[in-house]
Parts: sequence; structure tokens; C-alpha cells
Amino acid sequence: MSEEERRYQDGSDPKILDIIDVPLIAARPKGYQQENWLLDPQSYWVKRDGYRWEDLGALQDHAGSLWLNGFSSYNGINDRVPLTQAMTLTSSLKLIHLDNPNIRVFAPGKAFGNAKRRVQASFSFDGTDYALWVTDPIVERQYLAKPDDEYPLRDVYLTISIGEPYQDYCYKLVATVITRT
Repeated sequence: MSEEERRYQDGSDPKILDIIDVPLIAARPKGYQQENWLLDPQSYWVKRDGYRWEDLGALQDHAGSLWLNGFSSYNGINDRVPLTQAMTLTSSLKLIHLDNPNIRVFAPGKAFGNAKRRVQASFSFDGTDYALWVTDPIVERQYLAKPDDEYPLRDVYLTISIGEPYQDYCYKLVATVITRT
């Protein structure tokens, strides 16, 4: 969706933990992305309240794997699901709490002549290790402004999503990083 479609009437943008009335037209589930809805692009979003950090625990996914594991890309760990198996899933979003994930900034294709830097989160959840690309634009900007390195985080929530298919796989992504501040 465009910035224009997701703003408040006063022109401001929604923030993490805003409670919002979003005008919807109809449910549009697609494969494993059962949460999808068609938004009304002619209407403004309306902020109703804000969610408190202290209350996020009631929304989190407490245990279990992040969908299917055992499929890793060259730079990831348990970061993808074969498309054929992804189509059997019934959700594409999870909210997890972590005490000590790391953010890594590096150029994954540097050895192959691609100097483009990316941001990746590495963590363990319910006894399984993960290394997933971060797509949260605020966090990406924040960490791409820093030198290549690993940066520890403490006490965060991550929204993990399964993205659109790419070369017969669907990738697990860190869509949002939620911190106390």
C-alpha cells in the first residue's frame, strides 16, 4: 500500500502500537496469507488508542517453531519454506518475544561483487536458531547508518511474517522490531 493510503487525516503516519480503525472492503485471504484484507483506499485511517508495551505479552506466540524449519538459504538459518509446503500453512504472521537477539549489518553478496548491505536478525526461539532478513524500514535505516557489525538487542518483540514467493520458496522475514522506547 502507498503512504497516502495508510495515513491519518492530519497527514501523520501510523506508529508501532497504535490502535487504528482501518476501513476494509473485504477479506482477501491468499494461500498461507490468510490475514490479508482489501483496504478502502478512499478513506483515512483513524487512531483510536495506543497499545502498551506491558500488554504485548497477551498477544505473543509463546512456543513452537516459526512454521516449518530445516530450509535455509545461503545467508540465512531456517529462513525459508518451500512454496509447495507454504501453501499448506494457515497463517503468515507471528509475534514473538526475545531476550537477546542480534542485529547484523553486512554485505551478503560482497564475495560475488555485490556490495549492497543488508540487515539481518539472528536469534533462538523455542530451541531453534534463525537468521532472518529485517524488512522493518525504520530499523533498516537505523542500522544501515552504522558500520558493518553485530549489535545486540535486549527485551524485544519481533513480528515475523512469511513473504511473497521467490524462486519456489517463501521467506520468513522480520517485519517489525518492537522495543520499549
